Order: sequence, then C-alpha cells, then structure tokens
Amino acid sequence: MPKNVLVDVESRLDELIDLCGKLARENDQLRAREENWLQERARLVEKNDIARSRVEAMIVRLKSLAAES
Repeated sequence: MPKNVLVDVESRLDELIDLCGKLARENDQLRAREENWLQERARLVEKNDIARSRVEAMIVRLKSLAAES
C-alpha cells in the first residue's frame, strides 16, 4: 500500500476512535440523566400517592360527618 493511503487510513481510524470516545461520554451522560429522571419520577409518584391518600381520608371524614348530621 502506498504511504499516503496508510496515512489516510490512520487518520480515519483516529477520527473513529475520537468519535467512539465522544459517543461513549455522551451515552454516559444520557444514562445519568435518565437515572435522575427515573428518581424524580419515583419521588413524584410517591408524593402523588400520599396526596391521594390524604384526599381520600378527608372524603371519608366528610362523609362520616355528613352522615352524623
């Protein structure tokens, strides 16, 4: 193979290696963001469940008060 072809192949391989590194870092960042979103979603679901339970308890109390009247 002529030297210029080898240099071109080496250059392209270097570019691919750099791109793979960039993509790996980006993938790690996206996975971390996904984990953060999943944790936030879990917290929000838990808060929603607590709020729902409180509202249901208030409804039960209001019904019992209405039944006593």
